[in-house]
Amino acid sequence: MSKETDIVVIGSGIGGLCCASLLARYGFNVTVCESHSIPGGAAHAFERNGFKFDSGPSLYSGLSYSPSSNPLRQLLDAIGEDLSWETYNTWGCRLPEGDFDTSVGADQFCEVLARLRGNDAVTEWRELQRVMEPLAKAAIAIPLTAIRFDLGAIVTLSRFAPSFLRYAGDSIKLRGPFSQIMDGVLKDNFSRNWLDLLCFLLSGLPADGTIAAEMAFMFAEWYRPGVVLDYPIGGSGALVDALVRGLEKHGGQLIVNAHVEEVIVEHNRAVGVRLRGSKEIRARKAVVSNISVWDTLKLLPDSAIPKSYRAKRNATPECDSFMHLHLGIDAQGLEKDLACHYIIVNDWEKGVTAPQNIVVLSIPSLLDPSLAPPGKHVIHVYTPGNEPYELWQGMSRNSEAYAQQKQVRAEIMWKGLERIIPDIRSRCEVTLVGTPLTHERFLRRHRGSYGPAIRAGVGIFPGPGTPLPGLMCCGDSTFPGIGLPAVAASGMITANTLVPVSKHLEMLKTIGL
Repeated sequence: MSKETDIVVIGSGIGGLCCASLLARYGFNVTVCESHSIPGGAAHAFERNGFKFDSGPSLYSGLSYSPSSNPLRQLLDAIGEDLSWETYNTWGCRLPEGDFDTSVGADQFCEVLARLRGNDAVTEWRELQRVMEPLAKAAIAIPLTAIRFDLGAIVTLSRFAPSFLRYAGDSIKLRGPFSQIMDGVLKDNFSRNWLDLLCFLLSGLPADGTIAAEMAFMFAEWYRPGVVLDYPIGGSGALVDALVRGLEKHGGQLIVNAHVEEVIVEHNRAVGVRLRGSKEIRARKAVVSNISVWDTLKLLPDSAIPKSYRAKRNATPECDSFMHLHLGIDAQGLEKDLACHYIIVNDWEKGVTAPQNIVVLSIPSLLDPSLAPPGKHVIHVYTPGNEPYELWQGMSRNSEAYAQQKQVRAEIMWKGLERIIPDIRSRCEVTLVGTPLTHERFLRRHRGSYGPAIRAGVGIFPGPGTPLPGLMCCGDSTFPGIGLPAVAASGMITANTLVPVSKHLEMLKTIGL
């Protein structure tokens, strides 16, 4: 049994949905195959006993307004979709230097620096902002949505050449690690640790591994006047729903419970996919993989790609995995001044990548009460990309040893949360603990990894192309890498590469670029 379509997309993560919805908007017949029963990949939402949980992303910016430099906002504009957003600007910090609230925007953080570190630290930070200003402008001079990986890029990028050339000298610095810029300005240890932390949260790597362009983009977003952070009403599931709506209203199709077991290769070309149960979906134009580089390789016959390519891609370094706590709690009597997000650092000396050293938590029902029953809250706590898979490898998820290790490894999250809500354990009505094996199983993620750990100055994220004609890729294993804006951009770049330049230019015009 088989069906035909123009393009098959493997996986309904944010990158895959962005790619598929834009391709559908371009007029292609697109079919998205999702292994699980709900779409969204790492951004999917789920419900337990009336509590609605975000599985992954919790921090959003540049999405509640247009025009925006955020590629995900540009994608929503391109497919004619939107959703309601709640805005805010403050989150809480529990750091070795003390407990305080901070916010996006330059001035309030300088107040924190002055209080914690003195005026010299403020002077250094102001100098860093001065240095970063032209770099931030260079980072957004060419929109990622204008990029395509063929000769048509000469046309789509040329209209941005004047603004880019204005910052061409600065753009060279964007290719190296952010630490090179930071080292030339900052001596204060707290400021350096803080930026190391932000780099890690953005890319899964510290400052010496994070490409400067990514931090320049963040400075452009977070340290400008009037900046706010965003949260989608309805949680991350509402964002996924908007992308699915955009896909379907333009004629695309999402098939859930459709596990792809193999990319079909005929005459040295990818021509479709074979699902579990032997059903085939034939692709007249292309197959696009939104799953990780390691998982994509598993779908390809040995003879489909050169052995050297397979070996090189399989050797891609990986970020560690996650521990998660998803809690539904009784909120009666809680303090009124809770923040939506908190970042907890236990010891700067261990480094931001050290296991169990960083804990992040979100209470999104503070912004969107519909996520929990009346008088309740949902809480998501996680250790971000610093949980070693090796500690869990080979364990049975049904064993007593697994249950005990979950309890032990989750304790650091409970202790972090108790710094915010001291009686949290007695308030819980729903308690779910996730591990790297949970990531591996439910997200179909290789070793439960956050994604590739490609260090700036050492390697580069590959583009959407592969040595196999007809097979392209998008998502966090491709340019521009890890993070919500990056995977949205990767999906758009792949879609743009598959369409005529004229359609690409028309889309850019539609979204005001």
